[in-house]
Amino acid sequence: MELKLDTISKHYKDKKAVNQVSTVLKSGVCGLLGANGSGKTTLMRMICGILTPTSGTITPDGQSIYQLGEDYRELLGYLPQDFGYYPDFTAKEFLYYMCAVKGLSLAKTKQKTAELLALVNLEEVANKKIKTFSGGMKQRLGIAQSNINDPSILILDEPTTGLDPKERVRFRNLISDISKDKIVILSTHITSDVEYIADMLVMMKQGEILLTDTPDNAAQSIVGKVWEVEVAAQELRAFEDQYMVANFHHEGERVRLRLIAESQPTENAQPLTPTLEDLYLYHFQEGGTADVSTD
Repeated sequence: MELKLDTISKHYKDKKAVNQVSTVLKSGVCGLLGANGSGKTTLMRMICGILTPTSGTITPDGQSIYQLGEDYRELLGYLPQDFGYYPDFTAKEFLYYMCAVKGLSLAKTKQKTAELLALVNLEEVANKKIKTFSGGMKQRLGIAQSNINDPSILILDEPTTGLDPKERVRFRNLISDISKDKIVILSTHITSDVEYIADMLVMMKQGEILLTDTPDNAAQSIVGKVWEVEVAAQELRAFEDQYMVANFHHEGERVRLRLIAESQPTENAQPLTPTLEDLYLYHFQEGGTADVSTD
């Protein structure tokens, strides 16, 4: 499976939510990384067919999604940021309901529900009401419903936001496991989600693609811009005013800083190996909308 986006744009009057986005996605996990308002959700909703592009084409395996029509929906699985569910349904009842919506026979529904509950490790709570589930359990149920039709393209919008570290790790492992034979588009602003499981990174800012590369290679694009500096505690505020400080650690009367700078900030500054979080901070240090949550 190959999904080609060719100069996709979505404009609202004077606002360019997505502008001239082009890339080719193949099997594996594509991490769609960007701050809030960068155009990630708009792009995914166009890929899903929920929004119509102002211009450009979306072609899975060489056919336009509009030529494919309803057949294209059979290729898709979608987990929105806040997926809808009935809180008084049990996990099994909810999957039965979703299978019915998709037109599966009763025999196929029973088989598919059992398979999916096993896939997302919810077998033991299959008969418990969803309103009793943790956030991570609800997200795993969301993954289950998005895979009812065995999609070739699975789109996940901020699926790990709000999950504790243990649930995020479990969820990431699940995504990695199911990505072997499908295109998984993982939209997030949590850098560790991309760093650990993405085969490909697409970084967006203000509706446009900043870069497309593997996570490791992408981080290397800012070699020479990440530094460690030790300063007196009273100098900390001045450095925070002048540079993007990724983190700092007090050591008695001194403070050790990790910061982003275009050139060596002080004579004693030592270069560091950039991480994906550093890359994110480098591109999204203005405006205060960046969220660089990690484990």
